[in-house]
Amino acid sequence: MYKFVLSAVSCIALALGSSADLSAQQDTPADLRAPATPLITHDPYFSIWSDADRLTDGPTRHWTGVPQPLSGFVRVDEKTYRYLGDAHREIAPLEEVGRTITPTRTLVTLESPEVELRLCFFTPAFPDDLRVMARPVTYLTWQVKSRDGAQHDVTLYLDADGALATNTRDENVAWSRARIPGMHLLRVGTQRQSMLRQWGDNLRINWGYFYLAVPDGQGAATTAAGNAKDRDEFLRTGTLAGTDDLNQPRVPQSRYPAPPLLNLALPLGKVGASAVSRHVLLAYDDVYSVEYMHQKLLPYWRKEFASFADLLQGAERDYQPLEQRAEAYDRELEHDLVQAGGREYAAVSVLAFRQAIAAHKLVEDSAGVPFFMPKENFSNGSISTVDVIYPSAPMFLFLNPKLVEAQLEPVARYAQSGRWKFPFAPHDLGVYPLANGQLYGGGEESEVDQMPVEESGDMILLFAAIAQAEHDTSFARRHWPLVTRWAEYLLDKGFDPANQLCTDDFAGHLAHNTNLSIKAIEALAAYAQLARKLGDEAAATRYQAAAQSMAAKWVSMANDGDHYRLAFDKAGTWSQKYNLVWDQILGLHMFPQQVAQREVAFYLRHINPYGLPLDNRATYTKLDWTIWSATLASNPADFQSLVHPAFVFLGKTPDRVPMTDWYDTITAREVGFQARSVVGGVYIRMLADTALWQKWSSRNQGK
Repeated sequence: MYKFVLSAVSCIALALGSSADLSAQQDTPADLRAPATPLITHDPYFSIWSDADRLTDGPTRHWTGVPQPLSGFVRVDEKTYRYLGDAHREIAPLEEVGRTITPTRTLVTLESPEVELRLCFFTPAFPDDLRVMARPVTYLTWQVKSRDGAQHDVTLYLDADGALATNTRDENVAWSRARIPGMHLLRVGTQRQSMLRQWGDNLRINWGYFYLAVPDGQGAATTAAGNAKDRDEFLRTGTLAGTDDLNQPRVPQSRYPAPPLLNLALPLGKVGASAVSRHVLLAYDDVYSVEYMHQKLLPYWRKEFASFADLLQGAERDYQPLEQRAEAYDRELEHDLVQAGGREYAAVSVLAFRQAIAAHKLVEDSAGVPFFMPKENFSNGSISTVDVIYPSAPMFLFLNPKLVEAQLEPVARYAQSGRWKFPFAPHDLGVYPLANGQLYGGGEESEVDQMPVEESGDMILLFAAIAQAEHDTSFARRHWPLVTRWAEYLLDKGFDPANQLCTDDFAGHLAHNTNLSIKAIEALAAYAQLARKLGDEAAATRYQAAAQSMAAKWVSMANDGDHYRLAFDKAGTWSQKYNLVWDQILGLHMFPQQVAQREVAFYLRHINPYGLPLDNRATYTKLDWTIWSATLASNPADFQSLVHPAFVFLGKTPDRVPMTDWYDTITAREVGFQARSVVGGVYIRMLADTALWQKWSSRNQGK
């Protein structure tokens, strides 16, 4: 029976037993058919997924949906099967019988009558270890064993399309091979190398180089670069000539000559009941990653390695210890997710893990300070958008708050510069990968279409959350005059917001927004909390009193009987009050408990088949805000009742894309957005458990 499973299991353990059996354990996530399955997930450019129920039903794709094919075949005696991609559909595919997704890996089991093949895509994206997380390397591991009791002659084949290094398939690419100590390398990249020259949303990288690295010491290997005819040769004979095509550069869309590929064959010899394993490294060297205030920034992995060759050697050296570490990490995280929110909540959170990380790029400034910079995928492509950082932050506050510092640092520096002249926080730093100044709305010149209350509240709340997670106010102290400026703005403008946008800008402008007012009130209380920790009792007293007064006024003005209004002046309306979650998490206690209780009771009466609408104006919702609103619940049953429809949506939506956060609660269709970092917001439930938050956030923050 075919199963999708989300649970921790190692690549090695896959050879020993059925991963599906683990799903029966009550401390593992529920089974979930992922809308799209992560394979290689590092940053907004190096992010490759499968959008089908079987790996052989379609090509692997960049998160934007553009094919970036990895193709796999296996020769068993005299017969060839497909195991990855849909090239040569006339070749029979192996039957896919199981798929397991964990925080750091995707494991797939396929079968023919003769053999079982298990694949593991392993990305060691440990948030508590920035040096390892920053490495743009995914390990692909194969394990093959006989199913019928006989021995079989087996050869594995993999190729990578030149499109992995292009924005569009009409760009010329060139390829090469190299030898470094311990491994053979195949490389492809564009001829022009247009580094950091294009910016926008629906783009893929067209500079730097994709690498297929084949370690020594695991048997014979044959490699070739540049020619799809080598694939044809393997399909006919089960062998690879190993001769490179010299007809370059060439565009990936070529039909004649054939499109350029990087080719690999791994003869395993006779395979019996004992599993035979091989692995390769799939990696990308982008040379420079982003531009910040017109300075090109290096990827963070350069802090550890002087060259990409050094990085590949280090990654291969660490393969087995990282794999063992991942097994323990995944199992512990999944267990704690289940304990905190239930098996369905855990499944959603596991699927969010790699997506949230891969929507960022981790770089370092000239002094080696980390910047963790998100791309606003398929909304407008902005880089370091404050109201994208805000919903994504719970995962990083939980797993390593130093990453939230790294999200906020480039924004704070920009806001302190002479270029940003407004008393409120900026919206963004530009459009990815160029962080040279805000472009959204009024940009740097006008207040038109800015989000002044939204962004200022976001920043203050995150500064306070960092201080709570780290038990340290150093980061807030460093930027205190800036934080104070934003608090002064909210004191003046925050309680009854003027006609303006909030983070849900797709819903349009709204005056007197009660949820936005909650954000301002909670942010002012958070500022008071920070001021007290910093020894400024006068400021703490003033701002806490102001926040308390506003909260009392809010309860009266927003009251609409059995719930609270969307806008102060709109009777008969309602909305999710997701910003209220900080009252509990930060221990601010500005609002009576009955506010949250009344809201949750109202939400439970307004759930559609696939979730709770964002407000009364439409049937769409936001996945991240739904989990925030569910976290207001005072008991597990109510929390799980609000999470369940979102879980069902992910398994039923016909839109096979990396998890969307904006969808319709009646049709289960994506409205917009995909592969965004904001899904990290589902970890907000983990912040509500003080002991778990302390346990995870205290790990290796300095790395």
